[in-house]
Amino acid sequence: MSASFVDLLKTYSLYVLPQHALTRVVYWLTRQRSSLTPAVIRWFAGKFNVEMQDAVNPDLKSYATFNEFFTRPLTPDARPIAAGVDEVACPADGRISAIGDITDGRVFQAKGLDYSLKKLLGGDSAAAQRLSNGSYTTIYLSPRDYHRLHMPLSGTLLKQTHVPGRLFSVGPHTVRALPDLFTRNERVVAQFETEHGLMALVLVGAMNVAAIETVWDGLVTPPQRMVITNKNYDASSTPPTTTLAKGEEMGRFNMGSTIIVLTENRIAWLGDLQAGDPVRMGQLVGKVG
Repeated sequence: MSASFVDLLKTYSLYVLPQHALTRVVYWLTRQRSSLTPAVIRWFAGKFNVEMQDAVNPDLKSYATFNEFFTRPLTPDARPIAAGVDEVACPADGRISAIGDITDGRVFQAKGLDYSLKKLLGGDSAAAQRLSNGSYTTIYLSPRDYHRLHMPLSGTLLKQTHVPGRLFSVGPHTVRALPDLFTRNERVVAQFETEHGLMALVLVGAMNVAAIETVWDGLVTPPQRMVITNKNYDASSTPPTTTLAKGEEMGRFNMGSTIIVLTENRIAWLGDLQAGDPVRMGQLVGKVG
């Protein structure tokens, strides 16, 4: 579906907003302990039809801050993980925004729109070369979803890159309307070596996504940085090399956003998966070809 006039209006109106300032306010508010917090959580859960039956703690009244509620963990058996060595597990609850193969270093965004893989990776030519003819899927996490992110394949961390940028919404209307959306927004790129080649997980920031965390580095954003920063990981790094099994938590959003999975080798995505389909963390989405 191409962008409508309403899509364009909603998207380009965000240009005039102080995106980072507003997002930092959200960061502060979501961590406050207040007598109003239970009412806010209850309202939010009702408005967005948040499912709580799989949460370790399903009691809405028990969360001290909004962020504790928003990043709530699930019970261990809530999301079975695709078990086969060559099976790719979905990294998050959400909806597929796009899915397919990377072609000559370009990644599909929406009808009539694609973007540069190298630019998405913060200018990393070597990684872009390895991934240039692999596969990708883009998953959008709405406010109602579980917001911890998990490994699609087992892998060893090679590099983390923080790329500063704007904080446009990553909702479907913006994806349809704004060219190069995912290379404009602030993002964190984590590269892993897997049994099936290089895998990159791109955690895209957005309006009101007040923080992105990784399990090995903690809070990556904020603060806002104006230059691209890289951290390389090996046996001598601090912390040392991190190896995560498929299905293990690798990071989280502190409000809803988008994760992009990029693989060096082609993935045979399940034939019935397409843009707009709901997915859950751990479910089988494809097999390494």
